Amino acid sequence: MAKWTAFPYDSAEYTYDAAALKKKWARLHAGDAEPLPKDDKVLAAWALFHAGEFQKACDAGLKAGGAGITVANKAQSIYANYLEKSEKTKLAMFQEVVARAEAQIAAEPKNASAHYWMAYALGRYSQGISVAKALAQGLGSKVKTALETTISLAPKHADAHIALGAFHAEVIDKVGGLLGRTQGASKDAGLKNFKEALRLNPISAIAMIEYANGLVMLEGDKKMKDAEKLYADAAACEAADAMERLDVEMAKEELEE
Repeated sequence: MAKWTAFPYDSAEYTYDAAALKKKWARLHAGDAEPLPKDDKVLAAWALFHAGEFQKACDAGLKAGGAGITVANKAQSIYANYLEKSEKTKLAMFQEVVARAEAQIAAEPKNASAHYWMAYALGRYSQGISVAKALAQGLGSKVKTALETTISLAPKHADAHIALGAFHAEVIDKVGGLLGRTQGASKDAGLKNFKEALRLNPISAIAMIEYANGLVMLEGDKKMKDAEKLYADAAACEAADAMERLDVEMAKEELEE
């Protein structure tokens, strides 16, 4: 496997030993509602993920198997989305995650994380090939169904609410309200999902960022002030791990533009 790009910030404050990780688990997993793993090897893989060692976390998760597949899928998805420079490699990485998550779903149909990472990777892949093209291939309904399944299995999965809100916003933004309806997308549902995500995880920078993007897609320039306020709030968030740091830095960059 080619060497992945290193996490570009100091990760000293995101390095947790097993005891510290268990203590901070609820805070670190407020977004994905991931249960605390019973397997020490899986917990060690999560420690690598939170410290921004995405490639090592992915390898350790795959090696651990079982619940470790979720760590691998999250590490690879987050890395591909934020740090991978090559578009071709990024798309291939998302496809790998989709395949692994689908196998996980087949083995464990009630594993909320498996449905979520399948949807996340497929959603990012769709953005990469163009939303219109993805909708024509029927990927939109696949993403929507997987996210709705995630929420039915784990109602407190804030990240699934964010992603579902983004689905509604992206579809309406790209094909319009009328055509969007044929894809099951609606403005009201999108806004409701974003609000629910922030209710569940009020200190989530990514929830604020995606809500800001969604507001502009769904409501236009009249919501630009609200979007800017959300970006400023996201930039002021305190990151508890490497992934959150990438979100906060992204918000800061957006404000500078």
